[in-house]
Amino acid sequence: MTSPSPGTIDEAQARPWDRAELPSGDEKKAAVREMFDTIAPRYDLVNRIMTFRLDTTWRKRTVRDLNLPAGSTVLDLAAGTGDLCIDLRSGGLRPISVDLSFGMLAADRSGVPRVQADILRLPMPDASVDGVTCGFALRNLTDLDAFFDELARVVRPGGRIALLDVGVPTNPLIRWGNSIYFGRVVPIIGGLLSDRGAYRYLPRSVAYLPSPDAMTRSLHRAGFSDATHRELSGGLTQLLTGTRV
Repeated sequence: MTSPSPGTIDEAQARPWDRAELPSGDEKKAAVREMFDTIAPRYDLVNRIMTFRLDTTWRKRTVRDLNLPAGSTVLDLAAGTGDLCIDLRSGGLRPISVDLSFGMLAADRSGVPRVQADILRLPMPDASVDGVTCGFALRNLTDLDAFFDELARVVRPGGRIALLDVGVPTNPLIRWGNSIYFGRVVPIIGGLLSDRGAYRYLPRSVAYLPSPDAMTRSLHRAGFSDATHRELSGGLTQLLTGTRV
């Protein structure tokens, strides 16, 4: 049997997130948890470098557009190392960090309460929180409609959500430049500082996301009747917000 040529991926030995075909279903859930456990130690460093610190601006915009009064209890879902939780607390809110990855929770530096849980099945009562944020995780979920329904279950009437993720720029020139940088340069940065396979997966995982219109319609159906979609930084990222009816 011939060996794979240098630079190619041996599909038989590759981890689920580093194969040619993106994982789905239960395999995707397990792969996402293992992948984030793997990259947790240097996750913040790689984020700052690969986004030129724009990630800090996007998170602050998310907290601003959440638009909740001081003292509100907010679940930060797929909270990772706690960046959004820090911004939420700085905004006078009371965040709770929730993540599937124990590695990410162990690396959390926000100091807020932490819960390890599947965010499609939150261990919270109905209408128990004032708001929800989620940063760069929609594409890692196995069922977005179920996720939106779960948000509607735990957020009280009048509560707010703000969901941040990567986007596909509508401007052809920005989209071309982003595809080169995100698809080719980011995996190199990730490989030097963390796990190359994970940072190959993350640009490809944008393919999991439905169109903005489809996500907005799904949020309307779930009970966020004023759900809106905004492009940030020319469409490099996108922000979905809404109020629970």
